[in-house]
Amino acid sequence: MVQVCLNGNRSAADGMAVPMSPQEMARSAADAVAAGATSVRVHPKTPCGHDSLSPRMLAPALEAIRARVTVPVGVATGAWAEPDPAARLARVSGWSERPDFASVDWHERGAEEIAARLLDLGVGVEAGIRSGTDGAARFAVSPLGPRVLRVLAEVTDPDLATAEASAEALLAALGTAAGRPVLLHGAQGGTWPVLRLAGRLGLATRVGLEDTLLLPDGRRATSNAELVTEGLVQYGASSRTP
Repeated sequence: MVQVCLNGNRSAADGMAVPMSPQEMARSAADAVAAGATSVRVHPKTPCGHDSLSPRMLAPALEAIRARVTVPVGVATGAWAEPDPAARLARVSGWSERPDFASVDWHERGAEEIAARLLDLGVGVEAGIRSGTDGAARFAVSPLGPRVLRVLAEVTDPDLATAEASAEALLAALGTAAGRPVLLHGAQGGTWPVLRLAGRLGLATRVGLEDTLLLPDGRRATSNAELVTEGLVQYGASSRTP
């Protein structure tokens, strides 16, 4: 499984390749799936380009993407989009068009309540366990652990030289991950070494303009599809490495 992360909390200032409108998200998702992505993660945006959990922003994005692809489509529920846990829970509860899955950052306040509500709504939960936080410890004692769709092991170390070691430390902290599948990914300079580690370990991974704007050789990526194409090459080569 290679998930494409279309845009993250990036803005138009990050370049024209980053999809911001529902129509741009749909085109980018379709191209990435054609390139081999097996699921889509998107951050719906307001007209001003800010991340939003509002049903009015979520529904058009999901509808546009689902009109172009048949793979699962998910969103993020991070505090950057709605800092107040109660307000975030209300937003999630009010979704009319629901994603196939949603990530919940386990180190954030209100994570368990939001995850439980998503499960009640029939939405799969990606348990976001971020390096440098107490997310792994919290998840280890969570009664919801065995019910999540998968664990999203997020390596925030941006250093090309140390990201792989940071990923190994995070995986060690996760242990059995409550018996759930693990999707391992990096960010910025750590994107490619962590993706290659996922290939060697046979874990799911993701790549896209949310995580990096650059290809492994340092060139700027022209699209999410280009990143997915290169990601599959890197992943496949790593999985064949003894």
